[in-house]
Amino acid sequence: MAGKATVRVRRVYESPARGDGARVLVDRLWPRGLSKDKAHLDEWCKGVAPSTELRKWYGHDPELFEEFNRRYRAELQDSEHADALAHLRDLAKGGTLTLVTATRHPEISQAEVLAALLRS
Repeated sequence: MAGKATVRVRRVYESPARGDGARVLVDRLWPRGLSKDKAHLDEWCKGVAPSTELRKWYGHDPELFEEFNRRYRAELQDSEHADALAHLRDLAKGGTLTLVTATRHPEISQAEVLAALLRS
């Protein structure tokens, strides 16, 4: 039986770490003030990001994280999101996967929700 995937969450503004593996941006919008060269990304997986409506409603308010988590997991079941999530699962099978996001608090972001799903 295969072990659980190694999935990390980091801010895109942090320098890459040696053990990051594949680095995938999971935000719908490109990070402000960051060039593609400085991002050190392997991919940009926009299709897995929360809808604009959900992102704006949430606004990274810690008090809304639990409800955001529930709503986002529901969104991940639609076809566009599900295909993108399946792609991330495939990447995680190939080795360490680091989900990167521009948010200041990655521990309450879509990247953390995705990481929890991919690790399970």
